[in-house]
Amino acid sequence: MDIFSRDIDGGKAFDWGRTSSDYAKYRDIYPPVFFDKVAKLGLCVSGQRVLDLGTGTGVVPRAMYRYGAEWVGSDISGNQIAQAKLLAEEGGMDIEFVVSSAEKLDFPDGSFDVITACQCFFYFDYDVVIPKIARLLKDGGRLVILFMAWVPGDDALAKASEDLVLKYNPKWTGGGYERKPVYIPEAAEKYFEVEVSEDYDLPVHFTRGSWNGRMKACRGVGASLTPEETDAWEREHMEMLERTAPAEFDILHHAAMAVLKKK
Repeated sequence: MDIFSRDIDGGKAFDWGRTSSDYAKYRDIYPPVFFDKVAKLGLCVSGQRVLDLGTGTGVVPRAMYRYGAEWVGSDISGNQIAQAKLLAEEGGMDIEFVVSSAEKLDFPDGSFDVITACQCFFYFDYDVVIPKIARLLKDGGRLVILFMAWVPGDDALAKASEDLVLKYNPKWTGGGYERKPVYIPEAAEKYFEVEVSEDYDLPVHFTRGSWNGRMKACRGVGASLTPEETDAWEREHMEMLERTAPAEFDILHHAAMAVLKKK
């Protein structure tokens, strides 16, 4: 399903479903600390029912399944949900997945103890989604917003990889990330109070092949370029990595988390 936004990639359409197989293979890159920090707050753990918005291939519910919560994952892309179901089944995980935009989710009021949104919150229509999240949460429920991105200003290989994306997709706005806390829109103030806000640096380990795959599965490449353009980008990126990168390396990332409590 094509997604358009004037504020994203100059209005260029993208569809995560076009890159679902690579997304499933290469986007599950979060170090354990990323999710441990959530569980240590007593969130997404045994005895709780959790909804993961924009679940993609189910990265969050699959990564946090071991903490014992009952999970539901939703995503606008049927291809993404198909991959999520396959990976959960392969892992022996009982996770419910539904195809739906966050704006059109239909569950009874107070269905969830926690709602999570990782790498996706900025895609939503806040005026629609935030009241819906508040309605879906139980009294005192929590919204957990998570984000992690490489830091091109402090990592030359990440910067070179971004530059190559821009060569093929000049309108891509997903690059140039600078460290910042999770953005909390004004629309949330009526329904939530900020309970936790934390951000930190962390290394993420890659091989040449897995970094190539991670970049190919980004919005600026696999989700928006033609198959021919994507293949050309992939070849050029691998050639660059073979010239400039060791067989294995770390890419510096910055992670951020915000926990909002329903008023």
